[in-house]
Amino acid sequence: MRPMETPKRVPTALTIAGSDSGGGAGIQADLNTFSYHRVHGTTALTAVTAQNTRGVTRVDVLPAAAVAAQVDAVVDDLGVGAVKTGMLVNAEIISVVAWRLKSLKPGPLVVDPVMVSRAGARLIDDSAVGALKEHLLPLADVVTPNRHEAQLLSGLDLQTLEDMKEAARRIHQLGPRAVLVKGGGMSGELRGLDVWFDGERMETLFLRSVKTHNTHGTGCTLSAAIAAWMALGQAPFEATRRAKTFVTSALEHPLPLGQGHGPFSHFSPLDPS
Repeated sequence: MRPMETPKRVPTALTIAGSDSGGGAGIQADLNTFSYHRVHGTTALTAVTAQNTRGVTRVDVLPAAAVAAQVDAVVDDLGVGAVKTGMLVNAEIISVVAWRLKSLKPGPLVVDPVMVSRAGARLIDDSAVGALKEHLLPLADVVTPNRHEAQLLSGLDLQTLEDMKEAARRIHQLGPRAVLVKGGGMSGELRGLDVWFDGERMETLFLRSVKTHNTHGTGCTLSAAIAAWMALGQAPFEATRRAKTFVTSALEHPLPLGQGHGPFSHFSPLDPS
């Protein structure tokens, strides 16, 4: 009888975020992204939303203690190779999440700030912004603000590439090890161009601009892909570069779902056609 082989350890990632009932963003997009990258996805739910491609009609926020208990349960038993945070909703949840991550010290942390939508709608209040700056950003290995979030965090109006670079510098001073200012909300030739800064290395990342209305979940997917690659052992910049390639490819395969800004296919690279 052949001796039983020791199972190969499965890489894991934890997403701390809200649920999207339409399946295009949030926890659902994160789990799809983890699965594509062959990373086991675990979750700590912060809120349940009622939403579809046309918008959000209801948000029910979980107690901060419930969020902390989920994080503790996952880290204690399964281990976590990387963490990403998405919609944390309020200052209490942000502070508790930061406290648990600081105490438990799981894998590297990717923070998608989820402060302002790509269209410019404010999603959290001033106290939550303050908690994010004070407690969570200093723990982040990579933070991925969109144009409006970068403006809020840096105090700059982003119009040019130099504005994006300066915003990255200012946000880096808040404590994260690296900043990726995303250009999906920029106009003209800057649309789709992202700026990376880690205190020493300033890089622009651009593949191609994809024209599509199906952009729902882009930010969630990018940060989840970065976390997945980091769980697989990639350094932050390489993880970010590979994640951008994945998202760009996914955007080129919109799903014909809903009547508004729909999702895209997280599994498009597997489509033999």
